[in-house]
Amino acid sequence: MARFNEILTGTPEELVKIFYVYEGDTQDDKELKRKTIAKIIKLKSEQLTCAIGFNPNLEQLTDLLPIIGYENIDEITKDRNDIFINDTYRKLTLENILSIYDTVKDKQQILQVMQYLLEGRLANIETKIEETVNSMIIEKYKAEMRAIYSDNIADIDFAEKRLSRTDSGFRALLNEVTIIAESKLLPAGDIFFRETILPEEKRKLLNKGMIPIDLIQTRLEEEQISQQEKKMLLDYINLSRKKDNPGTES
Repeated sequence: MARFNEILTGTPEELVKIFYVYEGDTQDDKELKRKTIAKIIKLKSEQLTCAIGFNPNLEQLTDLLPIIGYENIDEITKDRNDIFINDTYRKLTLENILSIYDTVKDKQQILQVMQYLLEGRLANIETKIEETVNSMIIEKYKAEMRAIYSDNIADIDFAEKRLSRTDSGFRALLNEVTIIAESKLLPAGDIFFRETILPEEKRKLLNKGMIPIDLIQTRLEEEQISQQEKKMLLDYINLSRKKDNPGTES
């Protein structure tokens, strides 16, 4: 049976072979028609919509769309976008989401759409986490965020918005500052000097060896530095000196 990835990445010719067997279905209820076909190929109807809707060959699939209950591309893209934004790993699995990212990352036109949709999707997931504190959703969210950066779905504007947040609980939960620095979207030194970044987040950059001592010294000389951050940086420098000179006392 056809799987999500096969439909997501299939060529028009391959998809014709899968779906034209259902062309004779004359059900008037489009949603029921879609659910029936999805069930036969062992998918949820939402998975079917997103697999075809995010397929890079969508523009060439106009003859196929009525078979699964869509009159045109506008209809399926609207449903696809709504599902992608609002689903929290219920209708679409984490694996489905990661496959979508992997598929669109090199397709500039659909990648731009994805970057537009991301803000709403992540906001909904974060709201769900705040409401439920569901550990399974948290772990899936972490994996999704790592993929967003590693697959280059995130651009500089996305990273800047995330770094500018003062309510940075989710950013800290994800270790997102380190992920952004490792992705090289923005230099680690640039991030290190920002006031919106928590001392604990900066400590993780230090522990990764991303910030040289001379930058730490420069940061300590800045007047606006908080006492909490100052103490963290001084403690880090003292600990580094002890490691470098294990026979000395501070």
